[in-house]
Amino acid sequence: MDLRGRAVLGVNRLQVLLLLFHTMARIMAEQEVENLSGLSTNPEKDIFVVRENGTTCLMAEFAAKFIVPYDVWASNYVDLITEQADISLTRGAEVKGHCGHNESELQVFWVDRAYALKMLFVKESHNTSKGPEATWRLSKVQFVYDSSEKTHFKDAVSAGKHTANSHHLSALVTPAGKSYECQAQQTISLASSDLQKTVTMILSAVHIQPFDIISDFVFSEEHKCPVDEREQLEETLPLILGLILGLVIVVTLVIYHLHHKMTANQVQIPRDRSQYKHMG
Repeated sequence: MDLRGRAVLGVNRLQVLLLLFHTMARIMAEQEVENLSGLSTNPEKDIFVVRENGTTCLMAEFAAKFIVPYDVWASNYVDLITEQADISLTRGAEVKGHCGHNESELQVFWVDRAYALKMLFVKESHNTSKGPEATWRLSKVQFVYDSSEKTHFKDAVSAGKHTANSHHLSALVTPAGKSYECQAQQTISLASSDLQKTVTMILSAVHIQPFDIISDFVFSEEHKCPVDEREQLEETLPLILGLILGLVIVVTLVIYHLHHKMTANQVQIPRDRSQYKHMG
């Protein structure tokens, strides 16, 4: 082998070693995950943490449920009937994930990997009238389910693994450097590979931050969803109106008291003119 051939072989070996190192580093990073759902006082809410290089880079708290339609045979074994499986994300789930500068991912598996949820987050920069502004959002959701699993599915016709994906998703949009918080329910529609059925993902009690976490295990400032802000306004508005009404009543009583005191100190002019002679 000539010198040039040896150089090419050496470069190829170096590239392979770098690729293996890259892969191993990413695998190790994905393994730095924790399921802290046991710390939640809400039995339906899960808490997941992804850490890289000993630092928290993604935190997610939420309750998730999936409504999955599936077909079963009717009693005549000719017609098909659509049933519905309600699948909740349970505690003790296996979790994986990785963080990047502009892209982060969370993967959750449960019931012996019969169900798997993948959530992809991206961070983007946009030019506005105020200058460049960065935001992050949930850009893709994938839900894999096994309709042969007997806990939630009863005699499904096309039993087996199916995949449901979101399309052109832009959810949980949040300014960069902030966490997203929403107590209200949110629904995301997923197109399933099972005869193009639609799977509905329901999220609630959400608190997520996939980028720019400053303190370990601590969310940054919250960006609340519009529904929560509206509900908060509806809760505080009666209190504000009550305070204003109370203030108006107090001011009215004070004015009345002052007016009554001033008029009481004035000389009373008798209405009967015959009494004028006794005045003075």
